Amino acid sequence: MKKVLIIAIMAAILIPAASFAADKKIVIGVTPFPAKDIAAVAKEVLKKDGYELVIKEFTDFVQPNYALQDKDLDANFFQHVPYLENMKREKKLDIVPLVKVHLLPIGIYSQKIKSLKDVKKGAVVAVPNDPTNGYRAYKLLEREGLLKMDPAKKDLTARDIIENPKSLKIIELEAPQLPRSLPDTTLSVITMNFAVDAGLNPTKEALALEDKDSPYAVVLAVRSPDRDTPATKALSKALNSPEVKKYINDVLSPKGVVPAF
Repeated sequence: MKKVLIIAIMAAILIPAASFAADKKIVIGVTPFPAKDIAAVAKEVLKKDGYELVIKEFTDFVQPNYALQDKDLDANFFQHVPYLENMKREKKLDIVPLVKVHLLPIGIYSQKIKSLKDVKKGAVVAVPNDPTNGYRAYKLLEREGLLKMDPAKKDLTARDIIENPKSLKIIELEAPQLPRSLPDTTLSVITMNFAVDAGLNPTKEALALEDKDSPYAVVLAVRSPDRDTPATKALSKALNSPEVKKYINDVLSPKGVVPAF
């Protein structure tokens, strides 16, 4: 009888401890560079709050949302809000974006001028021809006062320019071709990955970059019912911590990654 009682007491002690340990483990899905690298820094920050961050790497942009919806993950960190909202509509996912973490900014580059103030009438400007990056390029040119676009359009092309005060000649190219277009253009609007691959340093050489308020910043996402849990709040805080910002600025900025917080 005494042995049974001891076993019962031990079980009562161990079960809450196991539950607590499970509650202090957070499983996050990421894609490779730079999300995986940033998550590794956040993992060390979370240790201070008693959380274990388990990082699961995915090599596509679809499975991390399915795994989160199916509760194989507690969170994911790889996508921007427009992508998430589109997938939510198509796949009926109950996933919400939380904090912005970093941005892979699209930028305006030139081999002929040092400032956008030097753009002359009739200058040739190359932009990406795919819908997402084309939209980003036109909005950046608009922000810099070089064009005005039709506000009613969700997908932007040269046909949607409503004001072109410098009579810019717009050419739309495949994104990988844009760095090679620089000798032949006054301006080329280039996505971060292709700029870095071409040896450009976005933070030093771009004449203009998307800022941290861009909707294309990469965000932390969780299932809607989990948005206010202690674990989610701790993860959000870690990904927006001074340690993560310093890592992005010191290590990732030469590769074109900038903080979005």
